[in-house]
Formats: sequence, structure tokens, C-alpha cells
Amino acid sequence: MNWQAIVDFDGTISREDTTDRVLQRFAEPGWEEIEADWVAGKIGSRECMQRQVALLHASPDVFDTFVSSLAIDWGFAAFVRLCQRAGIPVTVVSDGLDRTIHALLGRAGLSGLTVVANHIEQLPGDRWRLTSPHADPSGGCASGTCKCRVASSLSRPLTLLVGDGRSDFCVAGQADLVFAKKSLIAHCRENGIGYRPFNTFSEAVGLLETLLSETTSEPAAPARKDMING
Repeated sequence: MNWQAIVDFDGTISREDTTDRVLQRFAEPGWEEIEADWVAGKIGSRECMQRQVALLHASPDVFDTFVSSLAIDWGFAAFVRLCQRAGIPVTVVSDGLDRTIHALLGRAGLSGLTVVANHIEQLPGDRWRLTSPHADPSGGCASGTCKCRVASSLSRPLTLLVGDGRSDFCVAGQADLVFAKKSLIAHCRENGIGYRPFNTFSEAVGLLETLLSETTSEPAAPARKDMING
């Protein structure tokens, strides 16, 4: 099987934006204004999150206890198992926080998955610092995790993107197939990108089963006309 799956985390695997929940719980006042600058396009997501994470106050134990209460789509485990049976490697690629992602995947029994995300590092006391080891070194991409760069570094020729929002917009144009929800649907429609819509991973499992039934052991890239175009 020549496919690889890149799956977003916040709002896709998790049921809500876990970074926003962490900020709401632990950040000093001011993180919303930083968020507004990012939404307005005044700063990139990497700068936004670095400044926001610097406002966090939480001990590691308190941080981890709070994170463990956040909800994920439990159907993701079934999606991963189907990918594994089909020989499709799954990489969780996120512009969110690696500590949060690893904790919630571990709770779902999926600690072995490869995770590419921003790194949140504890500082003395209850403070934190964000680094972005998967950013674009050329500076051409302002995201903390450059998903296009990650996708191009993986070994399989065909990429399935599963995502929901802004951090997935760029890589959606490069993927061979997109499973989209929320604002990623509108982006695909507006830009003529073929996609297959889903709301939950139980639906994504059905979409993947259809894809597998349509392909041979050496599949060609799916024709865009076979997908929904807004």
C-alpha cells in the first residue's frame, strides 16, 4: 500500500481545541489578545503560541491532570487499526502541544503513534516554554509545525490528510485525498480542492474502507472528480 495518513489533532482527534482549553485554565490574562492578532493575520501561529505558552502557570502534575480530563473521538483508535491492517502508516501532525497529544493518545492506547508537534518544556517553578522543532527553517511558513514540510519528508508517494481547520489549509492543496470537517470543508470548497466530508472517526473509517475497496495494491492517486468539490 502506497498511502500514508497525516492526521491533525486539535478538533480532529480531540473533540475541541485542547490548546485553547489549557490556555483558558492556566494562562495569565492577555492570551486572548494574542489569539486575536493571529486570527487577524498580524502574527503567525508559531509566534502566537510561543507568547501564549509563556503566560502559562501550572505545575506538571496539575497540567497533566487537567489534560487527562479532555475528550477525544474514541473512533480514532478504530481508524488507526484499519490503517495498520492496510499497511498505512499514521502520523499525527499538529500545530498544538506535544505533551497534551502524547497524554491523550496514551489514554486511548495509542502511545506508539508518531507525533509531530510543537514541544512544550517545563521551566523552573510553574512556567513553560514552547519550541517548534518542525517549523520551516527558511521562515517561509509562519506555523509552529509546517505540515507541508512534514508531508514531503515522509516516505509514501500518496498522502491522505485528515483534518479540520486552518493549520491544514496549506497541506490540503498538496494531499492526494482529504477527509475534511469544519472549516477545512469551506477551504476545500473555496479553493477547488476535492474532499470527502466527515464528522466523526466512525464516519472516517467508512470513508477509508471505501478508499481501500477502490484501490489495488499499487493504487494511482484518486481522481478529483470522484470527490466532492464545492
